[in-house]
Amino acid sequence: MHIRPRRLRRTAAIRSMVRETRLNVADLIYPLFVCPGEGVRREIGSMPGVFNLSVDQLVKEAEAAKGDGITSLIIFGLPETKDNEGSDAWAEDGITQRAIRAIKRDVKDILVIADNCLCEYTDHGHCGVIENNDVANDPTLKLLGKTAVSQAKAGADIIAPSGMMDGMVAAIRSSLDDAGLSEIPILSYAIKYASSFYGPFREAADSAPQFGDRRGYQMDPANVREAMREAELDVIEGADMLMVKPALPFLDVIRAAKEEFDLPLAAYQVSGEYSQIKAAGRLGWIDEERVMMESLTSIKRAGADLILTYFARDVARLI
Repeated sequence: MHIRPRRLRRTAAIRSMVRETRLNVADLIYPLFVCPGEGVRREIGSMPGVFNLSVDQLVKEAEAAKGDGITSLIIFGLPETKDNEGSDAWAEDGITQRAIRAIKRDVKDILVIADNCLCEYTDHGHCGVIENNDVANDPTLKLLGKTAVSQAKAGADIIAPSGMMDGMVAAIRSSLDDAGLSEIPILSYAIKYASSFYGPFREAADSAPQFGDRRGYQMDPANVREAMREAELDVIEGADMLMVKPALPFLDVIRAAKEEFDLPLAAYQVSGEYSQIKAAGRLGWIDEERVMMESLTSIKRAGADLILTYFARDVARLI
């Protein structure tokens, strides 16, 4: 008898039949950037195919994504004005709140996730209130809670805190519950590394720090045990779902989180991951479509139940 694993690789039909890991459109969460104005569809230089969209254009993009089969979006806002506290983040007529209301009004049966952080809204670009030239953790928690309530009242289905403040999940859970919004789940960016892969996002969201960096509150990329502790704390505080960010450089962390916790697990294929694939594809160095699918499959194979990716519509049209 000859054991020949190649028998199950011989044709595309056989390979498909025995494939162990499959991407599904329902796995994908599509990030969108909303900006002031009307009729604005401005391509982001470092992220080909990704745009800053005014509310009217955002609604059109959400409708088109739904047509491709996408069922979930996450919204990032670029406000008209910024200040030290990021007050537009929780304003009733803030850019994100207007965008959420418009999508929920005009695009039926699509989930809207609200990113909950202050970096896009502060004039200093950090994720919280600045005291003594540093981000003050506890004063920031109050503002994140206000922001979560404002986003949920605007119609957000899920709140996704991303600032890596200690106690952010507990503060947001308490604020939502006190406002009679106990049904709103929290998708916590529980494990968010201080990564160099975020560069293009900072152009897209106009959120680069004006001084220093975020290594004092985002995680050291060298640490895995600390990541498990961060996730455990968020579970204790009431997180309904967890996220690892970035995805591809931290497949081992995704796997560890999947084995440790029984909550739904998301992973964010971040801007730098996307832009590298787009750039190399445009130069003809790689087959962009195949690399896109291979990278996303690896994230799913590592254990992610959900994947945030700028490739969402491209993938949906393929599968």
